[in-house]
Amino acid sequence: MAVNVNVKKLKENATIPTYGTEYAAGADLYACIEEAVTIEAGETKFIGTGIAMEIPEGYAGLIYARSGLSCKRGLAPANKVGVVDADYRGELTVALHNHSNKAETIEPNERIAQVVITPFLSANFNQVDELSDTVRGVGGFGSTGK
Repeated sequence: MAVNVNVKKLKENATIPTYGTEYAAGADLYACIEEAVTIEAGETKFIGTGIAMEIPEGYAGLIYARSGLSCKRGLAPANKVGVVDADYRGELTVALHNHSNKAETIEPNERIAQVVITPFLSANFNQVDELSDTVRGVGGFGSTGK
């Protein structure tokens, strides 16, 4: 299933997101930078993609780490998962955090994250005095076993 998403290049050297394989869930986002950017250990830098998206109503763009970049080099979005709402029209920017113990460099046009376009449900939050009972109840972290 595919949904049309309009993408606007905000900078001439920006790259439109691409899928690595036919069945990939996430489309790669590319760094739209003029020169290499070094991210020191423990540091976060904002890396622009040079694009804006028109995500359809009822959908969101979720920005996730690229597995190779995060596992091999320790670079992943600082907020873990970025949420791009359907009414946002600004540049997609990734707050890239260096979780490693050494400086890492992002090159121009390097793949820095991936975006998954997904439908979502809006909730009507109803304040009540009581919630229904369940077997689990109020058991929190680790309460269902190892």
